[in-house]
Amino acid sequence: MIVERQRIDEIFSHMGGNSIIILGDLMMDRYLWGDVNRISPEAPVPVVEVRNETLLLGGAANVAVNIRKLGDNPHLVGVVGNDLRSETFNILLGDNGIRSDGIVMDNSRPTTIKTRIIAHNQQVVRADHETTEDISREIEKEIFAKIKAKISDAKGLIISDYGKGVITKKLLGSLINLCRENGVFIAVDPKDVNFKSYKRVSVITPNHHEAGFAYGKRIRNEDDLKEVGWGLLRLLDAESLLITRGPEGMALFEKSGSLTFLPTAARRVYDVTGAGDTVISAIVSAVAAGASLPEAAYISNQAAGLVVAELGTAQTTKEALMKEINKRLKGNNNG
Repeated sequence: MIVERQRIDEIFSHMGGNSIIILGDLMMDRYLWGDVNRISPEAPVPVVEVRNETLLLGGAANVAVNIRKLGDNPHLVGVVGNDLRSETFNILLGDNGIRSDGIVMDNSRPTTIKTRIIAHNQQVVRADHETTEDISREIEKEIFAKIKAKISDAKGLIISDYGKGVITKKLLGSLINLCRENGVFIAVDPKDVNFKSYKRVSVITPNHHEAGFAYGKRIRNEDDLKEVGWGLLRLLDAESLLITRGPEGMALFEKSGSLTFLPTAARRVYDVTGAGDTVISAIVSAVAAGASLPEAAYISNQAAGLVVAELGTAQTTKEALMKEINKRLKGNNNG
Protein backbone atom coordinates (compact mmCIF):
# COMPACT_ATOMS: atom_id res chain seq x y z
CA MET A 1 0.00 0.00 0.00
CA ILE A 2 1.26 3.48 -0.90
CA VAL A 3 -0.15 6.77 0.39
CA GLU A 4 0.12 9.78 -1.92
CA ARG A 5 2.64 12.44 -0.90
CA GLN A 6 -0.09 15.10 -0.84
CA ARG A 7 -2.05 13.08 1.74
CA ILE A 8 1.07 12.50 3.83
CA ASP A 9 1.77 16.24 3.85
CA GLU A 10 -1.83 16.95 4.80
CA ILE A 11 -1.86 14.42 7.66
CA PHE A 12 1.50 15.55 9.05
CA SER A 13 0.42 19.19 8.92
CA HIS A 14 -2.32 18.32 11.43
CA MET A 15 -0.18 15.96 13.50
CA GLY A 16 0.83 17.61 16.76
CA GLY A 17 -0.92 19.32 19.63
CA ASN A 18 -3.71 16.76 19.91
CA SER A 19 -4.64 15.46 23.36
CA ILE A 20 -4.21 11.70 23.71
CA ILE A 21 -4.83 9.70 26.90
CA ILE A 22 -2.62 6.68 27.58
CA LEU A 23 -3.68 4.13 30.19
CA GLY A 24 -1.70 1.05 31.01
CA ASP A 25 1.00 -0.73 32.93
CA LEU A 26 3.81 1.65 33.82
CA MET A 27 7.38 0.46 34.05
CA MET A 28 11.00 1.34 33.63
CA ASP A 29 13.46 -0.41 31.32
CA ARG A 30 16.96 -0.69 32.78
CA TYR A 31 19.82 -1.70 30.51
CA LEU A 32 23.23 -2.83 31.73
CA TRP A 33 25.71 -2.74 28.85
CA GLY A 34 28.97 -4.65 28.99
CA ASP A 35 31.34 -7.29 27.68
CA VAL A 36 31.84 -10.99 28.36
CA ASN A 37 35.44 -12.15 28.57
CA ARG A 38 35.20 -15.10 30.94
CA ILE A 39 32.95 -17.72 32.54
CA SER A 40 32.12 -17.50 36.23
CA PRO A 41 34.00 -19.93 38.52
CA GLU A 42 30.82 -20.16 40.64
CA ALA A 43 28.56 -21.55 37.89
CA PRO A 44 28.76 -22.17 34.11
CA VAL A 45 27.47 -18.69 33.27
CA PRO A 46 29.10 -15.69 31.58
CA VAL A 47 30.45 -12.82 33.67
CA VAL A 48 29.32 -9.50 32.20
CA GLU A 49 31.66 -6.62 32.94
CA VAL A 50 29.25 -3.68 33.01
CA ARG A 51 30.47 -0.58 31.16
CA ASN A 52 27.34 1.54 31.06
CA GLU A 53 23.79 1.75 32.41
CA THR A 54 20.65 3.21 30.81
CA LEU A 55 17.30 3.81 32.50
CA LEU A 56 14.27 4.51 30.31
CA LEU A 57 10.50 4.72 30.57
CA GLY A 58 8.79 1.51 29.48
CA GLY A 59 5.36 -0.02 28.99
CA ALA A 60 2.56 2.53 28.76
CA ALA A 61 5.05 5.23 29.74
CA ASN A 62 7.03 4.48 26.58
CA VAL A 63 3.81 4.97 24.61
CA ALA A 64 3.52 8.41 26.19
CA VAL A 65 7.10 9.21 25.14
CA ASN A 66 6.24 8.12 21.59
CA ILE A 67 3.18 10.37 21.57
CA ARG A 68 5.24 13.31 22.87
CA LYS A 69 7.92 12.80 20.20
CA LEU A 70 5.24 12.69 17.51
CA GLY A 71 4.23 16.17 18.67
CA ASP A 72 1.01 15.40 20.53
CA ASN A 73 0.08 15.98 24.17
CA PRO A 74 0.10 12.73 26.17
CA HIS A 75 -1.97 12.38 29.33
CA LEU A 76 -0.50 9.33 31.05
CA VAL A 77 -2.61 7.40 33.56
CA GLY A 78 -1.38 4.40 35.52
CA VAL A 79 -0.08 3.03 38.80
CA VAL A 80 3.29 3.03 40.54
CA GLY A 81 4.35 1.75 43.94
CA ASN A 82 5.13 3.77 47.03
CA ASP A 83 8.87 3.20 46.69
CA LEU A 84 12.11 4.84 45.60
CA ARG A 85 11.65 3.59 42.06
CA SER A 86 8.47 5.66 41.71
CA GLU A 87 10.50 8.79 42.49
CA THR A 88 12.93 7.88 39.71
CA PHE A 89 9.97 7.17 37.43
CA ASN A 90 8.50 10.63 38.02
CA ILE A 91 11.88 12.25 37.33
CA LEU A 92 12.03 10.40 34.00
CA LEU A 93 8.53 11.63 33.17
CA GLY A 94 9.63 15.20 33.77
CA ASP A 95 12.76 14.70 31.68
CA ASN A 96 10.52 13.62 28.79
CA GLY A 97 8.04 16.48 29.17
CA ILE A 98 5.24 14.26 30.51
CA ARG A 99 3.02 15.32 33.40
CA SER A 100 2.66 13.03 36.43
CA ASP A 101 -0.80 14.18 37.59
CA GLY A 102 -2.39 11.05 36.11
CA ILE A 103 -0.20 8.69 38.13
CA VAL A 104 -1.77 6.85 41.07
CA MET A 105 0.41 5.56 43.91
CA ASP A 106 -0.50 2.09 45.21
CA ASN A 107 1.02 1.02 48.52
CA SER A 108 0.34 -2.66 47.78
CA ARG A 109 2.58 -3.02 44.72
CA PRO A 110 6.11 -2.17 43.56
CA THR A 111 6.98 0.08 40.67
CA THR A 112 7.71 -2.29 37.79
CA ILE A 113 11.25 -2.38 36.46
CA LYS A 114 12.71 -4.72 33.85
CA THR A 115 16.49 -5.10 33.87
CA ARG A 116 18.18 -6.33 30.71
CA ILE A 117 21.86 -7.23 30.60
CA ILE A 118 23.39 -6.70 27.16
CA ALA A 119 26.82 -7.95 26.11
CA HIS A 120 28.29 -7.55 22.62
CA ASN A 121 24.90 -6.24 21.41
CA GLN A 122 23.16 -9.44 22.55
CA GLN A 123 20.70 -9.72 25.45
CA VAL A 124 22.12 -12.15 28.02
CA VAL A 125 19.31 -12.18 30.59
CA ARG A 126 16.30 -10.17 31.78
CA ALA A 127 15.14 -9.75 35.38
CA ASP A 128 11.63 -8.43 36.21
CA HIS A 129 10.64 -6.80 39.49
CA GLU A 130 6.84 -6.54 39.47
CA THR A 131 3.45 -7.82 40.53
CA THR A 132 0.66 -8.96 38.21
CA GLU A 133 -2.18 -8.81 40.74
CA ASP A 134 -5.23 -6.79 39.73
CA ILE A 135 -5.48 -3.30 41.18
CA SER A 136 -8.09 -2.75 43.89
CA ARG A 137 -11.57 -1.41 43.25
CA GLU A 138 -10.55 1.87 44.92
CA ILE A 139 -7.61 2.32 42.54
CA GLU A 140 -9.91 1.43 39.62
CA LYS A 141 -12.27 4.23 40.60
CA GLU A 142 -9.42 6.71 40.95
CA ILE A 143 -8.09 5.84 37.49
CA PHE A 144 -11.53 6.10 35.90
CA ALA A 145 -12.08 9.52 37.49
CA LYS A 146 -8.77 10.81 36.10
CA ILE A 147 -9.64 9.67 32.58
CA LYS A 148 -13.22 10.95 32.76
CA ALA A 149 -11.90 14.40 33.68
CA LYS A 150 -9.78 14.48 30.48
CA ILE A 151 -12.06 12.69 28.03
CA SER A 152 -13.88 15.73 26.61
CA ASP A 153 -10.62 17.16 25.22
CA ALA A 154 -9.14 13.87 24.04
CA LYS A 155 -8.76 12.78 20.42
CA GLY A 156 -7.87 9.24 21.42
CA LEU A 157 -7.41 6.74 24.25
CA ILE A 158 -4.59 4.22 24.06
CA ILE A 159 -4.88 1.17 26.32
CA SER A 160 -1.43 -0.38 26.72
CA ASP A 161 -1.99 -3.72 28.43
CA TYR A 162 1.11 -5.58 29.60
CA GLY A 163 -0.85 -7.89 31.90
CA LYS A 164 0.44 -6.37 35.14
CA GLY A 165 -2.99 -5.85 36.69
CA VAL A 166 -3.92 -2.26 35.83
CA ILE A 167 -6.28 -3.13 32.95
CA THR A 168 -9.07 -4.99 34.74
CA LYS A 169 -12.17 -6.25 32.94
CA LYS A 170 -14.44 -3.89 34.90
CA LEU A 171 -12.27 -0.84 34.20
CA LEU A 172 -11.97 -1.80 30.55
CA GLY A 173 -15.73 -2.07 30.10
CA SER A 174 -16.35 1.27 31.79
CA LEU A 175 -13.72 3.03 29.67
CA ILE A 176 -14.98 1.60 26.38
CA ASN A 177 -18.48 2.86 27.21
CA LEU A 178 -17.08 6.27 28.22
CA CYS A 179 -15.14 6.63 24.96
CA ARG A 180 -18.05 5.56 22.78
CA GLU A 181 -20.35 8.03 24.53
CA ASN A 182 -17.84 10.82 23.83
CA GLY A 183 -16.83 9.79 20.31
CA VAL A 184 -13.22 9.11 21.32
CA PHE A 185 -11.06 6.75 19.22
CA ILE A 186 -10.00 3.71 21.31
CA ALA A 187 -6.83 1.78 20.47
CA VAL A 188 -5.71 -1.32 22.38
CA ASP A 189 -2.31 -3.00 22.50
CA PRO A 190 -3.56 -6.30 23.96
CA LYS A 191 -2.46 -8.99 26.38
CA ASP A 192 -3.90 -12.48 26.07
CA VAL A 193 -5.34 -12.51 29.61
CA ASN A 194 -7.89 -9.80 28.67
CA PHE A 195 -8.19 -10.39 24.93
CA LYS A 196 -11.88 -11.22 24.74
CA SER A 197 -12.77 -8.18 26.85
CA TYR A 198 -11.56 -5.67 24.24
CA LYS A 199 -14.99 -5.47 22.61
CA ARG A 200 -16.22 -2.59 20.43
CA VAL A 201 -12.90 -0.75 20.28
CA SER A 202 -11.71 1.28 17.28
CA VAL A 203 -8.55 -0.73 16.64
CA ILE A 204 -6.71 -3.54 18.38
CA THR A 205 -3.06 -4.26 17.51
CA PRO A 206 -1.95 -7.82 18.41
CA ASN A 207 1.11 -9.45 16.92
CA HIS A 208 0.50 -12.67 14.99
CA HIS A 209 1.39 -14.87 17.98
CA GLU A 210 -1.11 -13.06 20.23
CA ALA A 211 -3.81 -13.10 17.57
CA GLY A 212 -3.38 -16.80 16.89
CA PHE A 213 -3.38 -17.66 20.59
CA ALA A 214 -6.51 -15.60 21.25
CA TYR A 215 -8.38 -17.27 18.38
CA GLY A 216 -7.03 -20.73 19.10
CA LYS A 217 -5.29 -21.21 15.77
CA ARG A 218 -1.64 -20.84 14.93
CA ILE A 219 -1.00 -18.54 11.96
CA ARG A 220 1.17 -20.44 9.48
CA ASN A 221 0.09 -18.94 6.17
CA GLU A 222 -2.13 -16.30 4.59
CA ASP A 223 -5.27 -18.45 4.81
CA ASP A 224 -4.72 -18.89 8.56
CA LEU A 225 -4.12 -15.16 8.88
CA LYS A 226 -7.42 -14.33 7.18
CA GLU A 227 -9.36 -16.85 9.27
CA VAL A 228 -7.90 -15.51 12.52
CA GLY A 229 -8.21 -11.85 11.52
CA TRP A 230 -11.82 -11.94 10.39
CA GLY A 231 -12.75 -14.30 13.23
CA LEU A 232 -11.33 -12.01 15.91
CA LEU A 233 -12.90 -8.95 14.31
CA ARG A 234 -16.32 -10.59 14.52
CA LEU A 235 -15.71 -11.95 18.01
CA LEU A 236 -14.69 -8.56 19.38
CA ASP A 237 -17.15 -6.49 17.31
CA ALA A 238 -14.24 -4.10 16.75
CA GLU A 239 -14.01 -1.47 14.03
CA SER A 240 -10.62 -2.78 12.94
CA LEU A 241 -7.82 -5.21 13.77
CA LEU A 242 -4.17 -4.65 12.87
CA ILE A 243 -2.05 -7.79 13.11
CA THR A 244 1.69 -7.12 13.17
CA ARG A 245 3.66 -9.92 11.53
CA GLY A 246 7.34 -9.11 12.08
CA PRO A 247 9.25 -9.59 8.80
CA GLU A 248 5.94 -10.22 7.00
CA GLY A 249 4.73 -6.68 7.74
CA MET A 250 1.15 -5.96 8.85
CA ALA A 251 -2.42 -6.86 7.94
CA LEU A 252 -5.31 -4.46 8.60
CA PHE A 253 -8.81 -5.98 8.84
CA GLU A 254 -11.71 -3.51 8.82
CA LYS A 255 -15.36 -4.00 9.71
CA SER A 256 -16.27 -2.70 6.25
CA GLY A 257 -14.77 -5.89 4.80
CA SER A 258 -11.55 -4.26 3.61
CA LEU A 259 -8.23 -6.10 4.08
CA THR A 260 -4.97 -4.19 3.59
CA PHE A 261 -1.53 -5.84 3.54
CA LEU A 262 1.51 -3.72 4.37
CA PRO A 263 4.98 -5.19 3.68
CA THR A 264 7.60 -4.63 6.39
CA ALA A 265 9.29 -1.24 6.34
CA ALA A 266 12.29 -2.41 8.37
CA ARG A 267 15.60 -2.41 6.50
CA ARG A 268 17.35 -4.06 9.45
CA VAL A 269 16.18 -5.36 12.84
CA TYR A 270 18.33 -5.02 15.95
CA ASP A 271 15.71 -4.94 18.72
CA VAL A 272 11.90 -5.21 18.71
CA THR A 273 11.59 -3.88 22.29
CA GLY A 274 8.89 -1.22 22.29
CA ALA A 275 7.98 -1.66 18.61
CA GLY A 276 4.36 -2.33 19.53
CA ASP A 277 4.32 0.91 21.52
CA THR A 278 5.47 2.80 18.45
CA VAL A 279 2.86 1.14 16.21
CA ILE A 280 -0.10 2.04 18.40
CA SER A 281 1.22 5.56 19.09
CA ALA A 282 1.66 6.35 15.41
CA ILE A 283 -1.78 4.97 14.53
CA VAL A 284 -3.57 7.12 17.09
CA SER A 285 -1.49 10.22 16.34
CA ALA A 286 -2.25 9.83 12.62
CA VAL A 287 -5.98 9.21 13.15
CA ALA A 288 -6.12 12.27 15.42
CA ALA A 289 -4.60 14.22 12.51
CA GLY A 290 -7.33 13.06 10.13
CA ALA A 291 -5.82 9.90 8.63
CA SER A 292 -7.98 6.96 7.61
CA LEU A 293 -7.15 3.64 9.25
CA PRO A 294 -5.23 2.33 6.20
CA GLU A 295 -3.27 5.60 6.05
CA ALA A 296 -2.58 5.43 9.80
CA ALA A 297 -1.45 1.80 9.47
CA TYR A 298 0.93 2.79 6.66
CA ILE A 299 2.43 5.56 8.80
CA SER A 300 2.75 3.27 11.84
CA ASN A 301 4.46 0.63 9.71
CA GLN A 302 7.09 3.16 8.66
CA ALA A 303 7.55 4.26 12.29
CA ALA A 304 8.06 0.67 13.45
CA GLY A 305 10.66 0.17 10.72
CA LEU A 306 12.69 3.02 12.18
CA VAL A 307 12.62 1.94 15.85
CA VAL A 308 13.49 -1.74 15.34
CA ALA A 309 16.74 -0.59 13.74
CA GLU A 310 17.81 0.76 17.16
CA LEU A 311 19.08 -1.32 20.09
CA GLY A 312 16.99 -0.89 23.24
CA THR A 313 13.68 0.88 23.84
CA ALA A 314 13.47 3.53 21.10
CA GLN A 315 11.05 6.04 19.59
CA THR A 316 10.91 8.17 16.48
CA THR A 317 10.08 11.83 16.01
CA LYS A 318 7.50 13.36 13.72
CA GLU A 319 10.30 14.93 11.66
CA ALA A 320 12.30 11.69 11.30
CA LEU A 321 9.16 9.77 10.38
CA MET A 322 8.12 12.25 7.71
CA LYS A 323 11.66 12.25 6.28
CA GLU A 324 11.63 8.44 6.09
CA ILE A 325 8.22 8.31 4.42
CA ASN A 326 9.21 10.95 1.87
CA LYS A 327 12.38 8.98 1.13
CA ARG A 328 10.29 5.85 0.56
CA LEU A 329 7.83 7.67 -1.67
CA LYS A 330 10.65 9.19 -3.71
CA GLY A 331 12.23 5.75 -4.12
CA ASN A 332 8.94 4.26 -5.28
CA ASN A 333 8.42 7.06 -7.79
CA ASN A 334 11.94 6.62 -9.14
CA GLY A 335 11.40 2.86 -9.39
